[in-house]
Amino acid sequence: MAKSGTTTQGLRAAIERSGYYPALVAEAVEAAVGGEAITSYVVHQETTFDANEVRRHVTVLVLTPHRFIVSHTDEQAADTSSPTPYATTSTESVKLDRISSVVVSRVVANPESYTPGTLPREVVLTIGWGAVSRIDLEPAACGDPNCDADHGYTGNATADDLSLRVSDAGDGPDTVRQTLAFAQALSEAIAATAAPTR
Repeated sequence: MAKSGTTTQGLRAAIERSGYYPALVAEAVEAAVGGEAITSYVVHQETTFDANEVRRHVTVLVLTPHRFIVSHTDEQAADTSSPTPYATTSTESVKLDRISSVVVSRVVANPESYTPGTLPREVVLTIGWGAVSRIDLEPAACGDPNCDADHGYTGNATADDLSLRVSDAGDGPDTVRQTLAFAQALSEAIAATAAPTR
């Protein structure tokens, strides 16, 4: 379930409502935010099934006037390195002027009868800032089917630092709406940062 809002108290309440190690998650996120005001946030808790185990994961996205903060917390079962279950939480703080792309992919049903303002059934928010890139390569070819020359490779480099997928069926319409609102707030903040000053 995702929650979106604009206050520190609202962020803490959303983390607590997620029910996923709220004291641990809140402490990590609040330490990363520091004394900055919160412009927008999303808290998204996801449950996955891995063989015979149920694993939970929470992602917290926070927008401040100067930074984008992302926090991930995962739980792990006891293993050879730890006799008890444990959780790992990490935060990353990115200056807004470092964000190179905000991609919002929308999946809509019956596009021929789409009405503006209708919520998509699924949204994927992808944010890139250069920390992680994916390169897809394939052999290059020419138009001659009889050519056996080596034409090298062709491909694409894609910034893929964060991808958050929410759906109406799995997360509910409020989650889809909140993710879209966060994406818009982030895009507007980046545009304002990039705008020339007079």
